[in-house]
Amino acid sequence: MASRAPLAWTVAGLLAAVALPWYALQEGLDSGAWLPGLWASEDHAGGLAQILVHGKWWLAPTLATLVACLVVSLVPATRERRGTWLVIASALGIAAFVAQGLAIGLRGWSAEWLATAFGELAGRQVGIGAGAAVASIALLALLSIGLALRGAFGGDAFVAGAITTVTASIVLFTAWPILRILVQAFQNGDGVFMPALLIERLAAEKIWTLRCLWGGGRCGVAWNTLVLALCCGAGTTALGLAFALIATRTGFRFKRTLRVLTVLPIITPPFVIGLALILVFGRSGLVNQLLDWSFGIQATRWIYGFQGVLLAQLFAFTPVAFLVLIGVVEGVSPTLEEAAQTLRADRWSTFATVSLPLMRPGLANAFLVGFIESIADFGNPIVLGGDYGVLSTEIYFAVVGAQLDYGRAAALGILLLAFALGAFFLQRRVVGQGSYATISGKGDSGLPTPLPDAARRAAQWVALPWAAFTFVLYGFAFVGGLVKVWGRDYTPTLDHYAKAFSIERTADGLLWSGAAWNSFWTTVKLAAIAAPLTAALGLIAAWILVRQRFAGRAALEFATMLSFAVPGTVIGVAYVFAFNVPPIEITGTAMIIVLCFVFRNMPVGVRAGVAAMSQIDRSLDEASATLRGRAPQTLVYVVLPLLRPAIVGALVYGFVRAVTTVSAVVFLVTAEYELATTYIILRVINGDYGLAIAYSCALIVLMLAVILLIQLAVGERRLGRRIAPPLGGRA
Repeated sequence: MASRAPLAWTVAGLLAAVALPWYALQEGLDSGAWLPGLWASEDHAGGLAQILVHGKWWLAPTLATLVACLVVSLVPATRERRGTWLVIASALGIAAFVAQGLAIGLRGWSAEWLATAFGELAGRQVGIGAGAAVASIALLALLSIGLALRGAFGGDAFVAGAITTVTASIVLFTAWPILRILVQAFQNGDGVFMPALLIERLAAEKIWTLRCLWGGGRCGVAWNTLVLALCCGAGTTALGLAFALIATRTGFRFKRTLRVLTVLPIITPPFVIGLALILVFGRSGLVNQLLDWSFGIQATRWIYGFQGVLLAQLFAFTPVAFLVLIGVVEGVSPTLEEAAQTLRADRWSTFATVSLPLMRPGLANAFLVGFIESIADFGNPIVLGGDYGVLSTEIYFAVVGAQLDYGRAAALGILLLAFALGAFFLQRRVVGQGSYATISGKGDSGLPTPLPDAARRAAQWVALPWAAFTFVLYGFAFVGGLVKVWGRDYTPTLDHYAKAFSIERTADGLLWSGAAWNSFWTTVKLAAIAAPLTAALGLIAAWILVRQRFAGRAALEFATMLSFAVPGTVIGVAYVFAFNVPPIEITGTAMIIVLCFVFRNMPVGVRAGVAAMSQIDRSLDEASATLRGRAPQTLVYVVLPLLRPAIVGALVYGFVRAVTTVSAVVFLVTAEYELATTYIILRVINGDYGLAIAYSCALIVLMLAVILLIQLAVGERRLGRRIAPPLGGRA
């Protein structure tokens, strides 16, 4: 009896190899210009025609394995035997596909030793197209089905497919580009492999010196990066927890306003925070001018250096910690807190011994995200760092500076990965193997316990001044777009907004004549595509990591954080290295920007999902399985409704970071696909601060509207708990 799922995927792969162009088209698949040459034209031919007509014999093994899978799907066999043959055939097909893609490029063989071993090759290859992409996806699906038929992953094809998809996508769009750039650390300028070069590059005095401890100079960039990241991780976690506690466990009257102020920094281009801090605290800033006028205190440059970068990073990354922690704080079971109070524990003891320990996964994940965000940050150190060097800026200057030393940049990138790996294992050690599940299948009739007075006051003293500071800082940034020239001419004007977003009515209709419209619409379109993909992939990865047990799970968990651990400049250069030549040529297209958005921002969705899912009892999954619910049904109808805070966090973060990111895409944008942030940076470089601030304010308004729409669309999580009466209006 034929097996339907393998048969369907095999037919899809074979049809793609026959009826779709195997190689990428310059004019695009939607043009239809390839249809007449599907057999005769070498540029437009399908896989079968490439083999039979155009001599691309190296494609034959891949198509042969698809034919073998077709035979396996049609021939009667036991479940396990069919699975074994599917695994063998599909694995061979994937291996053949990867091998020929890497071995043959634009000029034939991609390495001299291949030409020496096999002789000169007359043919060549460009990047893969629609036919090759569908065929490779079909082979991956067949591999997943074969593993499930053999009993792997509980025999569930959906789970097997999810693990295979997440693993393959991370390998292809995270590990492979990073590997391509990091291998440069072992090569000299001529491309000769010399492993000793890595040790030489990492042993440089500028990286590890400790002269700052005895006043003889500056500390190395590695120590600077590590100290800054530890302070940033601790500070963002503390601030995020304070905001989360006030938003969920107090009667503070302005919670919605507080949430907006908390999220504001995350929806702002990173250099705007640095620019606003300079306008307020810089040598010619308002604070220094006021001190000079009032007390005769000479202006200083104290904002430049460690303290300025840390302040900017706290502004930028506290919202990320808040998004991770808000769902965790809400998920703590009030019944457990009431049980502690029934045993005569006071509110402080309950908070310290019950509530906080149950928040440990969220706190550890928030610290990890803050730490890795800090070591990967580029915008704030480049604006405010002064003589305080960090690894990300050193990598940038190694790539774009006069030295143009990719090897040194790659070596420093390996050091950043080592720091991230250390933080990752520290986080796992802190969380441990304990159970933090507080959401079960039973309704929870408990009421959230108000914060102890000491904790409430501490949260107030930490969060409310910070919120006020945020309000003041953004007030100055907003005003900067409404005056002619900040610091010189404060005449109110709307000229900057008119220049950026003017609209004219013509005989042919509305004309979007503003200078910023092209980059604005491109940014919105690409971010809207990337955000749901980012959230979906991140939350599926979190579900796999928390709910499934399989070999290599720890390695996969760390791989999901790889793109976070590497500075955006390195990611951008790595994408150019990996995807500018066959087998995948997508440089200069919208696809490479979307992929960069997705895999650069996915880790926050993973960490938020892991933190939230750690609180959901496995008994809910077991109950669904008892009622014959399969894995997809359990995920959609049981798990996802309880993950709404994490879904909101992943969607919001995916969209706003796609809109505000700079360093990761600065090497990927083109004239056709110009983004808002690169447009703003060019205005800043040209000294047009008014237009840059006006455009940034418009982006902030856009993202606030999108965040509200996302929250309305996803809704709130319902936990079956009683609604607490107002807490006396007390903050």
